[in-house]
Amino acid sequence: MAKDGPIADVVLHPVRLRIVQQLGGRTLTTAQLRAALPDVTQATLYRHVAALIEAEVIAVVEERRVRGAVERTLALGERMAHVDQVELRRMSDAQLRAAFLAFLGDLAGDFDRFLDSGDAELRDYLGFGRGPLYVTTEDLATIQAGLAELLAPYLSDPGDGRRRLSLATILLPEADTPDS
Repeated sequence: MAKDGPIADVVLHPVRLRIVQQLGGRTLTTAQLRAALPDVTQATLYRHVAALIEAEVIAVVEERRVRGAVERTLALGERMAHVDQVELRRMSDAQLRAAFLAFLGDLAGDFDRFLDSGDAELRDYLGFGRGPLYVTTEDLATIQAGLAELLAPYLSDPGDGRRRLSLATILLPEADTPDS
């Protein structure tokens, strides 16, 4: 996959999406990535890592020899692993549905792993909700810029024992319905 192609073609695959999410705000060795994604075979993981590296979505930030093999340390690359509005508009309904279902499936998997951990103290970090916003596209841009500024200090691991959370957002416009 070429680095100049649509990022959606690269990122919107369930395994690649999970790799990108694992790397968000931190670096991981390939061994750590394999441990974080135990249901993905090594060959599959390496194939998708290679595609993400080629597309510059992730980058190799370090290489070192470990028992005769080269272990790579990976991080998010030059291209932001985000599908922008222009690319979303270009996607067919079927592509959008597949991308959204991949996103939801990965989120559900994270939730299952959280429940399976049996760690009751993790519930202190859990939250989900839903509420309406009434916005224009300009309002939305302002909200997104404000959120980016608010969250910026928390996007990288400072190494002081903070818990890593996954913050997922979904902006889902409601179809026009009569006021009730």
